[in-house]
Amino acid sequence: DGFYEPEIDYIVVKVPKFAFEKFKGANTLLGTAMKSVGEVMSLGKNLKEALQKALCSMESGLSGFDEISSKDLVYKLRHADDKRILYVAQAFREGYDIEKVYELTKIDKYFLNEIYEIVEFEKSVDMDILNDPKKLQEAKAMGFSDKKLAYLINLKDNLELSQNDIYFARTKFNIAQIYQKAGTKGRNDNFTYLYSTFKKCENISSCNKDKKVLIIGGGPNRIGQGIEFDYCCVHASYALKDLGIKSIMYNCNPETVSTDYDTSDTLYFEPIDFEHLRSVIERENPDGVIIHFGGQTPLKFAKRLAIVGANVIGTSPRVIDMAEDRKKFSEFISKLGIKQPNNATATSVEEAVLKAKEIGYPVLVRPSYVLGGRAMKKVTCESELLEYMGEAVSVSNHSPVLIDKFLKNATELDVDAISDGKDVFVGAILEHIEEAGIHSGDSISVMPPQSLSKEIIEKVYKNTKEIAINLGVIGLLNIQFAIFEDEIYMIEVNPRASRTVPFVSKATGIPMAKVATRVMWQGDLKEALNFYDSYKNLIKVGDIYTATPKNHVCVKESVFPFNKLVGADFILGPEMKSTGEVMGISDSFAKSFIKSQISASNVFSSSGTLFLSLADDDKKSGIELAKKFIKEGFRIVATSGTHNALKEHGIESEFVHKISEGRPNIADKLKNNEINLVVNTSDNKSYDDDGIKIRQLVLRFKVPYFTTTKAALMAVNSIPSMKDGSYLEVKSIQDYLKE
Repeated sequence: DGFYEPEIDYIVVKVPKFAFEKFKGANTLLGTAMKSVGEVMSLGKNLKEALQKALCSMESGLSGFDEISSKDLVYKLRHADDKRILYVAQAFREGYDIEKVYELTKIDKYFLNEIYEIVEFEKSVDMDILNDPKKLQEAKAMGFSDKKLAYLINLKDNLELSQNDIYFARTKFNIAQIYQKAGTKGRNDNFTYLYSTFKKCENISSCNKDKKVLIIGGGPNRIGQGIEFDYCCVHASYALKDLGIKSIMYNCNPETVSTDYDTSDTLYFEPIDFEHLRSVIERENPDGVIIHFGGQTPLKFAKRLAIVGANVIGTSPRVIDMAEDRKKFSEFISKLGIKQPNNATATSVEEAVLKAKEIGYPVLVRPSYVLGGRAMKKVTCESELLEYMGEAVSVSNHSPVLIDKFLKNATELDVDAISDGKDVFVGAILEHIEEAGIHSGDSISVMPPQSLSKEIIEKVYKNTKEIAINLGVIGLLNIQFAIFEDEIYMIEVNPRASRTVPFVSKATGIPMAKVATRVMWQGDLKEALNFYDSYKNLIKVGDIYTATPKNHVCVKESVFPFNKLVGADFILGPEMKSTGEVMGISDSFAKSFIKSQISASNVFSSSGTLFLSLADDDKKSGIELAKKFIKEGFRIVATSGTHNALKEHGIESEFVHKISEGRPNIADKLKNNEINLVVNTSDNKSYDDDGIKIRQLVLRFKVPYFTTTKAALMAVNSIPSMKDGSYLEVKSIQDYLKE
């Protein structure tokens, strides 16, 4: 009578994605509080295959059950953290039996046995497997990646094989991925939702011979690369449908719209690694491949995909490589006559010290080819640089460290644009509220810009077009500029979709990812804008199209996971920490700012008691800030340094002890709900135990806070709109866009 019992003939594995490396001091033990920031899903004919495919999907460099340090192994097995499954495999390598691992972990013996058999098979892998098709087939059916097999052979036989060598060995014996349709067995579903296996079974036929484009997604959500890139991939699929082109989606993230079975014509639920990507491209032979919408994940495969014959549409792999190569790109920008901060690359600690001294402290240092500001830090002296080089990065000719002059108190801008090689459309200029030194993904941003002159804005448009056209961008690009001493400096260019594309699209009413997809396929910006009825929202600045809002203001605020990560410090810096964002929209900046804070659960009072704690560099700007808060009816509480600075300028404040100075202290006031708002700024020298403890109490007692004087200034300037209730006006985004 229409009812049926679901029956599937494959195994599905979900593995969470964590980001503890972003939060120094955070407790990494897993428990009842959720700490993951994303997840992957994989499918296979057996648990071993699905599990190893899931580990390859994690975007953490794993090629399967990779080896991990066995130091404190018993403790690691007893106390679950994000790497526990790897410690289980390591225990079997160290000679532990299933019974002992079960006693330490209480993980079901069925799962332990599966991992044990994987580790036991590892021991039998040597170079002879390359001439043994039966054993090679068995290894692949157990989920061993080509990269992992190459590693195991090299380890045992002291060779230097690559995953390509394993691929060619498989090709010789016709051992290749077989594709199966996911879904309930026996049902005649009209969607094509595929996964790979090496088990001998019927191979589902590939897509039909229509024109088709493969879109590579972003993998698991993580800090620096989240749902914003999935938004772009989904819009690309919709745009291809508008063009009459079949879309093929490739991703491994079950949380996304891109992996809904009806978003694209065909969906491959596979790890985003070269082995699986190459197999799908060989199978489908798509007319085009889009690598620009999945963040850094697909972008890193640009050159290798081009080498195996993939037709990367839009910005070419050559251009992508040039933008990623700091030295080449710096020379390119210099030829255009566009300013950039003094910068250098270093391939050794000694060279880093020498180059930083030449540039002049403070400098920003970071590894090359990273996302979300990973391991980026502002350093103010040689001792801090040496500490950074010793702890944060591995430096070599293949992984140089990038060193940039830090532009103190500069105003940073994000620019999202689309180019077809002839014309350029600038979707928006976003002005960051926080000063330079805080990652763009964490900064409060506003569009249209609130403090830029007409001349600066026009020059930003001009520089954007010069970079896009001369670099050879076809599709989306994101540029970060800094305004320093009334001069424009180019900070970074990404020839791909950025995390701000959804925000800009919703603020302007122009679907930038859809427009960019049409441009990438047929190379006509004007046609693409016209197709989506976007001309009515456009204005021209010189010969550049733009869509900056004229009658409304949009504020982007970031959302952070600090309340879930006990021990983490909420002070922001060059390394991105936010896991999401909200948008406030109204007819004024003040109202939009208030809405953004409410949406981000940072609801601050219009009066009460303010705890003000300023780093030395912020004391000058903090004087004016304190005056404004007092004018709005706040009384100020401050510890010694800030209290004395205020007193010198005739500003009244109540002195309170730091936690280490005795009782009663600021901790008591926080616990007794005597503080309504906290403004706590910091620099590298202010990360003391007292400051961290105070900030953790702020989180614990859910006191609203700001960590920069600029954000706090925006807050106090917004209070009049809060008091008169004007921010409560509600309108749909369609109404704003109509106006």
